[in-house]
Amino acid sequence: HLRVDFSINKNGDNFSAPNFDGFSILERGQSVQHINKNGKITQLIVFTFVLEPTRKGKLTIGEASIEVDNKIYKTKPISVTVTDAVQNPQNQTANANPLRGFGSGFPFGNFPFPGFDPFEEEEEDISDYEIPEVTSDEVFISAEVSKQNPYLNEAISIVYKLYVQDKYGFRQGVTTSPEFRNFVMEEEHIRDWKVSERMLNGKKYRVVTIKQLVLFPQKSGKVNIEPISVKLPMQIPTNKTDRFRRRLVVSTEKNISGEAQVLDIKDLPQEGKPANFSGAVGSFSLETVLSKKEVKADETLNAKVKISGKGNFNLFEMPKLNFPSALEVYDPEQQQELTTSLSGIQGTVTNTYTIVPQYKGKYPIPSISFNYFNPETGKYVTEASNELLIDVTEGAIAQQGVQKQDVQSQVAAFRFLKLKADLSPVNAVPFFGSIAFYLWWLLPLLLIPAGIFYWKWHEARVSDVQGNRIRRANRLAKKYLSAAKKNLGQKDTFYEALERGLHNYLKAKLHIETSELSKERIRELLEEKSVQNEPIDALLKLLANCEMARYSPYTQADMQNDYQKASEVIAIL
Repeated sequence: HLRVDFSINKNGDNFSAPNFDGFSILERGQSVQHINKNGKITQLIVFTFVLEPTRKGKLTIGEASIEVDNKIYKTKPISVTVTDAVQNPQNQTANANPLRGFGSGFPFGNFPFPGFDPFEEEEEDISDYEIPEVTSDEVFISAEVSKQNPYLNEAISIVYKLYVQDKYGFRQGVTTSPEFRNFVMEEEHIRDWKVSERMLNGKKYRVVTIKQLVLFPQKSGKVNIEPISVKLPMQIPTNKTDRFRRRLVVSTEKNISGEAQVLDIKDLPQEGKPANFSGAVGSFSLETVLSKKEVKADETLNAKVKISGKGNFNLFEMPKLNFPSALEVYDPEQQQELTTSLSGIQGTVTNTYTIVPQYKGKYPIPSISFNYFNPETGKYVTEASNELLIDVTEGAIAQQGVQKQDVQSQVAAFRFLKLKADLSPVNAVPFFGSIAFYLWWLLPLLLIPAGIFYWKWHEARVSDVQGNRIRRANRLAKKYLSAAKKNLGQKDTFYEALERGLHNYLKAKLHIETSELSKERIRELLEEKSVQNEPIDALLKLLANCEMARYSPYTQADMQNDYQKASEVIAIL
């Protein structure tokens, strides 16, 4: 068998599967996958097909297409070479075994199915045998649906079970699933069939759970679910017996199909629906928390937004915190602890923000809200978080106010004589109508070309990507190394400030804690971000110099050289 996945990282419409010429489709489905790469969560919509080749040779899987934002995206064709079937040594041994009685009691090995003899030899001439017809009440597939009338985006489960009367032998077959249109699907994969027994209408059946699905409806109204089918290897007893009076059997394959299901999907009510409804359906709780409440300037702390509960975690966005502009905040990292069961998806999703305060002060983070629809109560619920407060106890003040002082004037008994008289020449030319008057009058007109020149210069500066990158890098180096520059000439103080500045830079950019600042960990993280070896080696050498400076003499020139190298390394990174 061959599995083919078509995945896309955006929601699309009108997915068109290729023409699988030379293959039969055994199973198809659609699911949502979340890929966690360095804390960044990427959502993929995956269309899955399980194929079985129908002929040998070189076969081609054609292109698939999907429409996203009014644009068509296509895949490239894939070539597959199909060779001869692999010979099964166990079957060769089975053909040599003379015992062919039904229910002979041999150990089954990898075939844990009562009534199926893995050593059975298929009869070549069965024309004289009376083989009973397998009826729909003897072998059938049932679909157990948790809810026939769910809400849009509410999790429902479907469990498909195979029922086989105990007079037939069987073993694990190939399941063909329908295409679950208008649903997002999560599947609990079943590797091996487990057989149990059950009495139904006075008859004994062997029951196997062949597929378990969790579906999230994406369309309201009457929605059809196509039937599932199984290609089932069976052993059917005949009217003949062997010399030991055991019933002879014939091995065959039967295609067993279930019944189509019709669900009536309810749309979410408009009454009480929040204007900023998140699309979440289920039962959730919201929590926001700070890793520290009091910090110093340039120390990092974390703010976490946590959604816990049960529902359609894969179909809504997390609420975002609003931070004061004076705080330096990095994009959140998402961590998921989710499990899928027949009751739906449950667990916790956490967004972690890394914050680096720059100035002393108290910074409130406003409360946020998260709304969802609870299908159990049929009402919308809004969860609100507490307001958070970050207290930066040490550091520079962002805006220093001017303290006003009242100056008391003293009345002296004697005053100084005026040394400058406010006199004007008798023949002075009046300002109105003078050359200066007309120059000031023309000044606004002269400023127009200056403004045009400045606008063009500004546009050129904005479009200079490389120059802007260099300027931003220089500002970044200045911010983290300013304390070191102030202490040039004082060896111990300088290298302590230089080491602290480099560590703060790495913690802010690599999102790591102080406990992880080992040279091996720093090199590993920078190599993951495709940084070349030269700047990594230069950075690690600087950190080594900071450690050696405590025990070795360093000159003013050495400190100036290390400061310049630190600025260059930060700019390159």
